[in-house]
Amino acid sequence: MSRLIAIFFGAGLLRPAPGTWGSLVAVLLGLLIDRYLGFPALVLATLVATLAGFWAVGRELADRPGDDPSEFVIDEVAGQWLALLFSAAGFWWRGWDGFLPWPAPVAAFLFFRLFDIWKPWLVGRADRRHDAAGVMLDDLWAGLFAGIATIVAAGLYHIPLVLMR
Repeated sequence: MSRLIAIFFGAGLLRPAPGTWGSLVAVLLGLLIDRYLGFPALVLATLVATLAGFWAVGRELADRPGDDPSEFVIDEVAGQWLALLFSAAGFWWRGWDGFLPWPAPVAAFLFFRLFDIWKPWLVGRADRRHDAAGVMLDDLWAGLFAGIATIVAAGLYHIPLVLMR
């Protein structure tokens, strides 16, 4: 069961670039969760993915310290859902009940992949831990930064529109 969770039910076996595939699967599934089950369900799914990820990765890497297999994408799922929570929260508070509108999920995906690959500051520090917790933490930091960047980008885009009214 821990391996199945770590590879997110097979998403981590997609090639090439399993991390990108895992993130894409997470965005699509996150959009469906948000749309059909609601924002609170997306929050719960993010918490479950995060806790299950720490457990699964910890168990799978117990005898392989320093390893970060590319097929383990539960960390991307947890981080990507964290990134989606920012825009999903904004729309939920405003009573939106449809799919997250363009470009919110695309921005969350692109910013998440940017921070996950670039690994600035706390993302890189977590990645350099070379332990199971670091596997999860670097993507959670990337998700946090991506969520913030998505909101900042939306604000910068909408400021001129508001001023022109």
